[in-house]
Amino acid sequence: MIEPEAGPDFVQLLDAGGNRVERTDFSCTAPDVELATDLRDMVLTRRIDSEATALQRKGELGLWPPSLGQEAAQIGSARVLRDPDVIVPSYREHGVAWCAGIDPLDLLTTFRGTGMTDWPSRPDTFHPYSFVIGAQTLHAVGMAMALQRDGLVGNDDAATNGAVVVYFGDGATSQGDVNEAFLFAASYAAPVVFFCQNNQYAISEPIELQSRIPLYRRAAGYGFPGVRVDGNDVLAVRAVTEWALDRARRGDGPVLIEAYTYRMGAHTTSDDPTKYRQNEELDAWRAKDPIARLRAYLERAGAIDQAWTDALDAEAEALAVRLREGCVRLPEPELSDFFTQAYADTPELLLAQRDAHQAYEAAFEEPR
Repeated sequence: MIEPEAGPDFVQLLDAGGNRVERTDFSCTAPDVELATDLRDMVLTRRIDSEATALQRKGELGLWPPSLGQEAAQIGSARVLRDPDVIVPSYREHGVAWCAGIDPLDLLTTFRGTGMTDWPSRPDTFHPYSFVIGAQTLHAVGMAMALQRDGLVGNDDAATNGAVVVYFGDGATSQGDVNEAFLFAASYAAPVVFFCQNNQYAISEPIELQSRIPLYRRAAGYGFPGVRVDGNDVLAVRAVTEWALDRARRGDGPVLIEAYTYRMGAHTTSDDPTKYRQNEELDAWRAKDPIARLRAYLERAGAIDQAWTDALDAEAEALAVRLREGCVRLPEPELSDFFTQAYADTPELLLAQRDAHQAYEAAFEEPR
């Protein structure tokens, strides 16, 4: 695997040892107390992920797509969003969902089969998870063009301007939908930030088989900027995403961010990554763990101490208990709901079928 070289084309503000790296083009101005909040988000996101994986192994979930190792890319980008920005995820953005205020129990409903993706805690600015690889990028460009036409881009009052950020993986860049989205976004200067989490593998296929050049350089072919950032460095992700969002909100068009990171877990819980990657590779990336990196920096800066860490550990354990207990108590869906949740206005034929089903079901409840 070819590692990106440190330099102007690879934005890093915190190295693997937790040391600050100075640059003239990008900087993170967030105070340490805010970065400590990012660390909390990353730790809790990882605990959500590990508990959901365990629940799947116990048979309580049908599937789970782990986000282990990608916490900095997700938290760093999500924490610089604001209203009226719109978030369009794929299916692995558990940290982004956490930052958006979505109850982790709601995430479990999709993978337990007790609900769809229209979670009760989901705000209007967070699009449902997308499971069709790359399709969400087209949706995001359409939403960004809508922001333009609604007068929410390029205003003198910067607080009224918005943009769309859409998340996808390196595998999705091989899909036609993504390339069409790039083309439309460039043609209309759509206020969209394409956030690619390059976790090195499209299921089992390494990035070297998908692209002969770094992914961020593809943006140049469509006429907009591309930036490669250390996806395990929350400070760098913050800085680059904030710059890209500000640019889009001003009306200067799209940006492609390639967050160079690593999927330390499986693609999903139905995958066995030992079949296609070596332990030495995994060990090398463990040394770049985004949580350990930020923790080391904050400890040296005196921003966190053992008491802070103990309190966070207790919070994470309480969250884990809530997920374990809440998952098995999620209400089962009613079959009749399927007749009314596919359409905004359900056709009369389906309503009649629903009524017939309910009457049939009720017949078994009557005494014989």
